[in-house]
Amino acid sequence: MRQLASLDEMVRVRLKKWPQHPPGLDIQRRMRRSWLRGRPTEGTGACNPFLKLPGSTHLRTLPDGLWLNFGGDSVEPFVDIFAVEACGSLQNLLDKRSRFAPSIHSLLAVCPLAWLLAPVAPGLDQPRWRATGVLAAPPVAPLVLPVRDIRVMYGLKTRHYEGFLESGLPQAHEYFVPMETLTAENGDRDPRLLALLARASAAANFLAPA
Repeated sequence: MRQLASLDEMVRVRLKKWPQHPPGLDIQRRMRRSWLRGRPTEGTGACNPFLKLPGSTHLRTLPDGLWLNFGGDSVEPFVDIFAVEACGSLQNLLDKRSRFAPSIHSLLAVCPLAWLLAPVAPGLDQPRWRATGVLAAPPVAPLVLPVRDIRVMYGLKTRHYEGFLESGLPQAHEYFVPMETLTAENGDRDPRLLALLARASAAANFLAPA
């Protein structure tokens, strides 16, 4: 268990150095500038965004990495998410895949008040609530949004990755990488990773403008 905890901790340390948008996504052309890194973040301790099912007060999904792309307006806001999960075992992979499997149930993203009021990043004055683009005034309560689109990247140990590569079948919203890609010091600059994540949005399903 300690080994798995250390592996998750190592991944979170690296992900904290990734930018406010998932690396590789063409935010200039394909989507609005409303991405924020929800997990892991600085300055808010354990008070970071999480996922849950409507009506649930105990069962929460806390991905190792979570990016939120806010959309809509103050009347009808929504969020698209990109999550990263480090899986130390195949059982761990099965459990985490089940949390993001297509379902008839709605998934909600909860943004705690302290996280919304904190700066986007250390040294910046802009609070996160303003950067979302869907709040017209400082919030006084957590922001709960329906999740419109889900993309998840799983990091697997080498032997598990090679086995899944040979016989596994990813779903349309899933992406798989060796764990070393997530723990690499400059992993977010890996050209192969950038090329993979460039496809991690609904925009990748449309013909590029001429």
